Amino acid sequence: MRRYGKNPDEDDIRVRPNRKGNRPRTHIRPKHEDAAEGMVLTVDRGRLTCLVDGRTVVAMKARELGRKAAVVGDRVAVVGDLSGAKDTLARIVRIEGRTSVLRRTADDDDPYERVVVANADQLAIVTALADPEPRPRMIDRCLVAAYDGGLTPLLVLTKSDLAPPDKLLELYGDLDIPYVVTSRGELEDGDAAELVRAELAGKVTAFVGHSGVGKTTLVNALVPPERRRTVGHVNAVTGRGRHTTTSALALPLPDDEGWVVDTPGVRSFGLHHVDPSRVIHAFPDLEPGTENCPRACSHDEPDCGLDAWVAEGHADPARLYSLRRLLATRERREGD
Repeated sequence: MRRYGKNPDEDDIRVRPNRKGNRPRTHIRPKHEDAAEGMVLTVDRGRLTCLVDGRTVVAMKARELGRKAAVVGDRVAVVGDLSGAKDTLARIVRIEGRTSVLRRTADDDDPYERVVVANADQLAIVTALADPEPRPRMIDRCLVAAYDGGLTPLLVLTKSDLAPPDKLLELYGDLDIPYVVTSRGELEDGDAAELVRAELAGKVTAFVGHSGVGKTTLVNALVPPERRRTVGHVNAVTGRGRHTTTSALALPLPDDEGWVVDTPGVRSFGLHHVDPSRVIHAFPDLEPGTENCPRACSHDEPDCGLDAWVAEGHADPARLYSLRRLLATRERREGD
């Protein structure tokens, strides 16, 4: 074995050649400062459709992003062919910070969370008043996910010609949630779109709901005709609808008034990812009362400081009841 002298820089030291060239390897990633800004509109089997400078561009995630996935609503940095021409493929090299995240799990026992949409301002919970029957526990779960993810909830109640909305609205009156009530006739003639559009102006709104409640019909009425898609029907035997949306899709409202994100119909909304201690943030009138709560208080136990806070007149008792109902939803399976 050859031994070298004290000088490690002598000229006769042999250097193993690099088969891929003589450029040394580096862990420094390019900054892509010239990358264009885009918004993810939909994701399909590893291909992401993005809006970049007014053009629809198909892209794939760069390997350097690792396991980090981009979802509908994400603001991303894109490089490569940004022409949007057929058979071209760009590359997403950076996912910008998110202002909000709507997440869910398959059920309460599933530790794997799924990000449904990013950067949405509000969550429109579409519920039929009949055919299929409303499921308040499902609405509660969507509310918890909205509050946890930083989205403002909006109730959209459809098919008011089949059942009155009063009883359902009474359940949520103390939460001060904005709502819109529509009928099947208004969905068909387009009047429902006008009622809902007033709540969407200038916002990114994610729509969620069971199949068959009229969600996709409403979204189709809100967006230009060329973006409309097939609408399913409720199964007369099971009362459930056929899924007509297979992946989340962001659609621009006319005149740049905002964005609608249509999501697949859901049959359950797991909350395994939600920390119950964060739900209190949706109740600013109750939150100061938690200062006298014992450590790790569940806000539904004998020593909870909120009971005294409400008894002293700082908040309405109905608000505390609503908080505890939502917290109980985290511990209860949907449909119970």
